[in-house]
Amino acid sequence: MKRISKGLAAAVLTATLTLPATGFAAGGGSGGGSDTPTCSNGKVYDKATKKCVSKSSLNDQESIFEAGRALAYAGEYGEAIDLLSRAPDQQDERVLNMLGYSHRKLGMIDTGIAYYKHSIAVAPKYALVREYYGEALLQKGDLAGAHNQLQAIRNICEGEDCESYQMLLAAIESHGGGKVPPRRIW
Repeated sequence: MKRISKGLAAAVLTATLTLPATGFAAGGGSGGGSDTPTCSNGKVYDKATKKCVSKSSLNDQESIFEAGRALAYAGEYGEAIDLLSRAPDQQDERVLNMLGYSHRKLGMIDTGIAYYKHSIAVAPKYALVREYYGEALLQKGDLAGAHNQLQAIRNICEGEDCESYQMLLAAIESHGGGKVPPRRIW
């Protein structure tokens, strides 16, 4: 059984009491969490109208991405995949990343990795996809590959202070990967 922090519990309780039809999605233990509300009864949050609407009423890229991401971070991976697959621009690195994330969380790690690789091909400097790709590599036991993604994130962020770097580093350390030695500058 998972434990949640008192702060998260208070935030969820506050959101539940103040927004009866919605709750805020958590980031699922990785960087890139969303503050987009999720809705009940199979509806999704539309940022443009600031309302819960049926999924079929969403038709613009940003609304579909935001709602799909919120579904994924809320653990509704199948729903997220269904919605994100309707995005008009299937080359959007964020959509590809969330499709990878959702497939990976459903246990389809190789499918997730294929989406991550596609996202990286579209946007090589997108740190969040490299974090999630590194986590997928850890799930497959590829510690060296995860370290490579961590190094790529360090280069993208020009250091170790970005959230994606810290989250992947923590995942590597929890898998017994130890600290990464500092990069040598010649």
